[in-house]
Amino acid sequence: MRCPFCQSEDTQVVDTRSNPEANIIRRRRRCVKCDRRFTTYERVDLKMPRLVKKDGSRTDFDREKLVSSMRLALRKRPVATEAVDAAVDRIEEKLRSLGEREIPTSRVGDLVMRELARLDKIAYIRFASVYRSFETPEDFREALQEVAKGKKRRR
Repeated sequence: MRCPFCQSEDTQVVDTRSNPEANIIRRRRRCVKCDRRFTTYERVDLKMPRLVKKDGSRTDFDREKLVSSMRLALRKRPVATEAVDAAVDRIEEKLRSLGEREIPTSRVGDLVMRELARLDKIAYIRFASVYRSFETPEDFREALQEVAKGKKRRR
């Protein structure tokens, strides 16, 4: 590791602490040349799978696009930003755990629907209306019945 102060390559690890929950290792280092200390963090850099759209084209996973679409569904709803971030983290973890190089966007949409159902039923309906391309009031009625059934199963 190169010292950020004097650019020397000669550094020593003084202390190491792991955070298994976040898959991060924190290392306290000391430069042999200038004797200054600094902290580094190591984390696993797993690639997100590429997304395959309905038309067959491929695109990179975009966390910000996912957050943006969830926030749009949650607009003016009483859901904390931290809850949205945690939901997106769960979606990303699920996608990584599949171990596949490519995943259809419909799979991501299903995961978003599941997370929104946990967070806010109204946001779930809003997202479903776009994701499933609702065209009639009956489409909304069916989605509302799904939400109502979900509530009954949890009690």
